Amino acid sequence: MTTILPVAIIGGGPAGLAAAAHLVQYQQPFVLFESGPALGTHFLEYGYVRLFSTWRYNIDAASKKLFEQHEMALPDPDRLPYGKEIAEHYLQPLGQLPELKPFIHLNSRVIHLQRQGLDKMKTANRDDKPFELVIENGTGTCQTVLARAVIDATGTWQNPNPVVSGGATNAAAEFVDYGIPSILGADQKRFQNKRVVVVGSGHSALNSLIDLVQLKERFPDTEITWIVRKASPEQVLGGGEADQLPERGALGQRIKALLTGEQINVQTSSFIQSISLNDEQVLFGAEQRGHKIDFGPFDQVIANTGSHPSFELLREVRYAFDPALESVPALAPLIDPNVHSCGTVRPHGERELRQPEKDFYIIGAKSYGRAPTFLMATGFEQARSVVAHLSGDREAAERVELDLPETGVCSSRPLAFTINGADRGTSCC
Repeated sequence: MTTILPVAIIGGGPAGLAAAAHLVQYQQPFVLFESGPALGTHFLEYGYVRLFSTWRYNIDAASKKLFEQHEMALPDPDRLPYGKEIAEHYLQPLGQLPELKPFIHLNSRVIHLQRQGLDKMKTANRDDKPFELVIENGTGTCQTVLARAVIDATGTWQNPNPVVSGGATNAAAEFVDYGIPSILGADQKRFQNKRVVVVGSGHSALNSLIDLVQLKERFPDTEITWIVRKASPEQVLGGGEADQLPERGALGQRIKALLTGEQINVQTSSFIQSISLNDEQVLFGAEQRGHKIDFGPFDQVIANTGSHPSFELLREVRYAFDPALESVPALAPLIDPNVHSCGTVRPHGERELRQPEKDFYIIGAKSYGRAPTFLMATGFEQARSVVAHLSGDREAAERVELDLPETGVCSSRPLAFTINGADRGTSCC
């Protein structure tokens, strides 16, 4: 199958590069636009963090094949990479290969997408029109590119959820750290011997808590508070020894030990509703089990509250999303954290990812919307299936090739332990 127009990929992270590598395997033309100055830019922002999945799950099959064709050494499949290594030892070398490099454009932000000459209201002959992308480069100039299909792999990292339920935190913005600060490294002075609160319950929050406890060992006046919405912290601690990703399971086990050792003041069932400053310290107004409560004062806030997708780019294309999760609609029943605490999701591909706009797909972390658990391996399988479909290989598109590790736990099988003052969670699955 040959075509004149390329497939346009938006985003130079793992899912976007996987799509590019699979298009190379199918000998399909493509063009990839990355808004940052390098591939894997977001990984560099937390380059000092060790991932909980080994290299075995962090390189997709088509990319691995390209590395092997060029006789390039691959990382030890059983080693845990740091965020920086994902960018520098995988994504960036992949982007330098001759099959990919000419078609990758850095410092290139897609600011508009539509069917050529049509807004989203126009239906007649819509599927016959190519996509039109407006690209803004680093100098502020724009160009227009046509594509036969578009794969949106822009992720969610750049859009953190606010600490306040449904609101902004401008009043205390300078005291709030989104993302994953280097608590034991470059950012240490901002946390040592301070009253620090961690808000959130994902893996980033667990890592922050572990680092803060290590910091407290060296600076005993450091005070640590953990605020979560769950009724019990055991609901977020994962599968322990049953997790097929040992480091992911170990995170929960470490936090379990720290909580039972009373090194962390945990506040469960807490919804932060306001934030204010008093003498350069942060105060929270919250609701906890139906009662109003104040938390603080705190010197520093670590907001590991997850992130959400941006749909601004898609205003003139026909896309659909789940109203609660902001995920691709067909994925919502599989990943809804109100129902599941599982990190294990049934394999899915092109069929589940289809959008109302023909040949437009959202893949990678953005396909999960606000759902907190996403593995790169899931994005690789999404990319493989979508590219197979766009290349006319329907059998491969329908086939499942994902080897996804089990978490070993859902909310019906949490790690069992008791913390004084914390409500027990209920089962879900």
